[in-house]
Amino acid sequence: MAHLITYLTFNGNCREAMTFYRDCLGGELQLETVAASSASAEFPQPMGEFILQATLSKDNLVLMATDMVGEDGLSRGNAVSILIDCNSKKELQHYFKKLSHKGQATHPVGKTFWGAWFGGLTDKFGNHWLLTCRG
Repeated sequence: MAHLITYLTFNGNCREAMTFYRDCLGGELQLETVAASSASAEFPQPMGEFILQATLSKDNLVLMATDMVGEDGLSRGNAVSILIDCNSKKELQHYFKKLSHKGQATHPVGKTFWGAWFGGLTDKFGNHWLLTCRG
């Protein structure tokens, strides 16, 4: 079966963001710079430290990212959120606290009418996160 993976685009701060996410969520972070790639000769030298591809992996979580922005530039919207289905309220609160550091809580963690725990936030990089756990 195919897997759905969240893929984020940054504008020069991919390393900082993915390191932050690793510190918040745990897991193994792999970073490939433009300079270290086989395509390095195709890019101007100042782009060498940009992240061509980053992968954060932990159990069933896979978060990927890049600094490679298209010609139109980067624009952030509110149409996409990253949802973490947590195993416990304690795990949800832990991730919520870490991810919201220097960001903004958009929906405080609380019990919902459908019986789950839920919280929402926008992190310091402008990405939207939803966290939930059952009862």
